[in-house]
Amino acid sequence: MITWAHMRKVVALMGMALLSGCAAISAVSDAATPLDVFELRAPGDITAVSGRPIARDVIIELPTTSGALATDRIMIRPNPLQAQYLPDVRWSETTPVMVQTLMLRSIEATGAVRYVGRKPLGVSGDFALVTEVIDFQADVASDGETANVQITLLVRIVRERDASIVDSRRLSASVIAATTETLPVIDAFSVASDQIFAEFAQWVQSTL
Repeated sequence: MITWAHMRKVVALMGMALLSGCAAISAVSDAATPLDVFELRAPGDITAVSGRPIARDVIIELPTTSGALATDRIMIRPNPLQAQYLPDVRWSETTPVMVQTLMLRSIEATGAVRYVGRKPLGVSGDFALVTEVIDFQADVASDGETANVQITLLVRIVRERDASIVDSRRLSASVIAATTETLPVIDAFSVASDQIFAEFAQWVQSTL
């Protein structure tokens, strides 16, 4: 015999299943929502070397970073221990790939070396650039109204022949965004990126 208590339990379970299904459909819908895409480019004022490039092949390895930055979402930190992302927007590539692309284009713009790429033409290149992305985010200021875009890279130039470190440099740039809205934050990222990769290109050129 089916009791009223049993019927209530069945109805409750059915209701939970329906709610779960609705939540799943909502999650799929959110995931399918197109995001506005932003792209950072190499600085336009990098000075090309005069004369022939040096006979060096430079390989830019894919940078490493923390899990929170290993994504194409644009990070903004409400506080130092919390990672969030700007809503409805993303980078054109994941942060490590985008940094690799910016490094590649910046060195190409100098015309300083014979070849620069993500993979060697032969067995190995002459030098490899090994990079860690430490910061690539906007930190919300204490007033809650502005944000500080911070980019920090640790880059090592490694000689492939004997795996020795030729030189290393910590590159850092910090730019204030007037508000925490998307466009001012992206503009601040662009300014910080130009500073970082202009310095990067000059350093690699002079070191090699």
